[in-house]
Amino acid sequence: MAPSHDLEGVLLGMGNPLLDISAVVEESFLDKYGVKLNNAILAEEKHLPMYKELAEKYDVEYIAGGATQNSIRVAQWMLQVPGATGYIGCIGKDKFGQEMYKSSTASGVKVHYYEQDSAPTGTCAVLVHGGERSLIANLSAANCYKAEHLKKQENWSLVEKAKFIYIAGFFLTVSPESIMLVARHAAEKGKIFCMNLSAPFISEFFKDPQLEALPYVDFLFGNETEARTFAKVQGWETEDVKEIAVKIAAWPKASGTHKRIVVITQGSDSTVVAEDGKTTEFPVVKIPKEKLVDTNGAGDAFVGGFLSRLVQGKDISECVRAAHYAASIIIQESGCKYPEKPNFE
Repeated sequence: MAPSHDLEGVLLGMGNPLLDISAVVEESFLDKYGVKLNNAILAEEKHLPMYKELAEKYDVEYIAGGATQNSIRVAQWMLQVPGATGYIGCIGKDKFGQEMYKSSTASGVKVHYYEQDSAPTGTCAVLVHGGERSLIANLSAANCYKAEHLKKQENWSLVEKAKFIYIAGFFLTVSPESIMLVARHAAEKGKIFCMNLSAPFISEFFKDPQLEALPYVDFLFGNETEARTFAKVQGWETEDVKEIAVKIAAWPKASGTHKRIVVITQGSDSTVVAEDGKTTEFPVVKIPKEKLVDTNGAGDAFVGGFLSRLVQGKDISECVRAAHYAASIIIQESGCKYPEKPNFE
């Protein structure tokens, strides 16, 4: 492992912070809000009173969430070096914002939230019933991030210090301007810039900002469904994940300092890594079915594990091994949680 002083502030994430509010609820609560189990949706008007009711009437657990923040927290956990990671995003000036700050700071991440009072902190209700769960996300304040916050010296200093930057594709819906500021800075300074395809709807409905950022991306993550959707939107007539990964890796680069490496996960099937026109497959460690609790956060954890070794200069196979380990831990927990220390050798 690299000496800890070399790792201070080495990795920065920027994204949509959501406070996961997790509680075990009865069926009548699900019926009241018209929620189906094993589903993930964006909150509609009818769901909005649910968050307050959960906090007041149930034994809730607060976990700092949102895709990028999950990955950064997992990387921090894998590194076990306080302050190795930082995170930027927008929250509200409210109780949920305070809970988020407490939760992420306790995990060792250096957070610089943009606090504003025009919208409440983004939340994701995690309703658990009979061992199954449903997710209802309300972006709220996370949607209000502005590049002006990023440009302030105390926040931009995190960007300047970081050698690796990671942003999930979801942030393309909020502040493409912030993404491009950071992407260009990384290219100019020879840093490593990483992104994620994140969800099929990003490639479909946020195609322009996604394609503007892509030339700057050194490491691109995604799963097989997201990769196939990207290919379809580009008019590539193939469903072959390896072929798609090679084509994305060959997409023109804005700077020649680093080549692009594309990493595509396929659930319990092998992970595909494309670089230099070739692909390598890495088998996933199988988890017995009875140990599987919930796959929520598995993709985020995969990225966190990968980045925790990438920032230490490890080779790709070691990065993927750490990624598979982190994901295997998360799926044995409810939500994106992990034990106190990793047991990764």
